[in-house]
Amino acid sequence: MDETDWLTERFEISRPRLRAVAYRMLGSRSEADDAVQETWLRLDRADAGAVENLTGWLTTIVARVCLDRLRARRSRLEDPVGDELPEQVVGIADHADPEQQALLAESVGSALLVVLDMLAPAERVAFVLHDIFAMPFDEIAPIVERSPGAARQLASRARRRLQGATAVPDLDLNLRREVVDAFLAASRGGDFDALLTMLDPDVRVRADATARKFGDPERAQGAVAVATWFSGGARGLHLALVDGAAGIVWAPGGRPRGLLDLTITDGKIVELNMIADPERIDQSDIVLIDE
Repeated sequence: MDETDWLTERFEISRPRLRAVAYRMLGSRSEADDAVQETWLRLDRADAGAVENLTGWLTTIVARVCLDRLRARRSRLEDPVGDELPEQVVGIADHADPEQQALLAESVGSALLVVLDMLAPAERVAFVLHDIFAMPFDEIAPIVERSPGAARQLASRARRRLQGATAVPDLDLNLRREVVDAFLAASRGGDFDALLTMLDPDVRVRADATARKFGDPERAQGAVAVATWFSGGARGLHLALVDGAAGIVWAPGGRPRGLLDLTITDGKIVELNMIADPERIDQSDIVLIDE
């Protein structure tokens, strides 16, 4: 394998992480893809043989590309360009486990993009890299052109602003994974009592027009009704990465046909957002984790 083939292989391995970073920075799938492509072009022009940590180098480059785009967006006073998002807004975790960076959606949902648009570009970059992707501040500092201490202050200021925006759901990686796994196990097994214990008494179900054609989940409001709905032995549900973030996918026969996004607060599921629009599914990058 020559150097070009080796670089291509390493870049493709890093692409999902780079896309997840760029998506959280920019809030747009198309802009995230453009930023990742620009990162590849910079890698192709660089002396990669002198890079000791290629994964870290690529993350740094894509973050700088995103920061430039955020600053340009702010200078033009553009409106946020993020994809259409749920109404709920999620808050911020103080810490992240570096070993679980790939399971991004276990810490945040896509609604985080709503509040991230409140932040200044450098604040957004510092927060995303540290609080979501667990990058140390001494590595973030040169990206945002600050000292490590100043980079820490940027992330701290961003965290305070976001926490003040709304009530915040749970973002602990391990806790969210436990709830998602438990919900899947109880749904697959038809365990009404187990489902009831993990649902908020006022849990809500949201469903798009396509999802409603499979039934009428919008009538399933409240813990008893939702537990009854999902205890019917939900088949075809899988843990998956959706646009670089973990979620639940309805994939009968291994073909994704629906998404189920959970909002969790104080260890309880407070909302389930059901998406089955074929165009939305086709536009989503879905990787099933359990078959």
